[in-house]
Amino acid sequence: MRRDSTFQFGLPRFQGAVRHIVLLNFGIWLALMLLWVVDRPAAGLLMVGGSLDPVAVKQGWVWQFLTYAFIHPPDPRYLLSVLVGVYFIGSSVEERIGPRAFIQLYLGSSILAGVVGFLLSMTGHVGSGVAMGGGAAANAILMVFYLFYRGTSIYLFPLPFQIPVQWVVIGFGILEGAFFILSNFGLFYLVSLLGLGAGYLWYRFAWRRASLLGPIRNPFADLRNNYYRWKRRRAAKKFQVYMRKHGQDPKEYFDEYGNFRPPDDKKDGGRWIN
Repeated sequence: MRRDSTFQFGLPRFQGAVRHIVLLNFGIWLALMLLWVVDRPAAGLLMVGGSLDPVAVKQGWVWQFLTYAFIHPPDPRYLLSVLVGVYFIGSSVEERIGPRAFIQLYLGSSILAGVVGFLLSMTGHVGSGVAMGGGAAANAILMVFYLFYRGTSIYLFPLPFQIPVQWVVIGFGILEGAFFILSNFGLFYLVSLLGLGAGYLWYRFAWRRASLLGPIRNPFADLRNNYYRWKRRRAAKKFQVYMRKHGQDPKEYFDEYGNFRPPDDKKDGGRWIN
């Protein structure tokens, strides 16, 4: 897409990582709300255990750096704003980077924003209270969208005019900053603000590096390939030792790179495959 083009949001296809993330967030929120009706203490315990609380993290509840992004306040308006952003903005980002990288962006930005917010809360000046919700991830996705489509103007329903995407990012930053100040520098809005920075860092260091080196690769596949290469080299060495024990020179069958030499006579016009 050209950077000076107009980007109009229709209804993207509900598929891929965006669908999984939206359904997972909505399912967790709905389950908690139903549990709240049936067993309010149990629902409260799950929300407390999943939300990001610096006091609990210092006691070893480090899983909260991840789980807080999937625990939303009871008010459905906040959940709706996050899921709408993930759906409309995230669909375009996922189309550009792929589902695996999109999940890495969602989880990585949430964890990074949560860790930095926790560290800032240790100063005692900012980051009071707890944080919950996917606001940090949604802001990170918005930032990545801007970095991919700089100079693009978009239509945002119900506004009837185009808005440059950079002003959308600035507007959300100002809005989050105002809520951050009005909340007495609460951790909830601090983490959401940090999501913008987390999105920039992901684009700058994770995506740009992967673009230079090729598609984002699975580290487990690299480990598996290295293991198979090691097994082949080990088997070749054992075979050469076996040949020496039987009075045969491995150099007659292997070149200096360890590859098999082709036989001198080739029957029936056959080809030697090394």
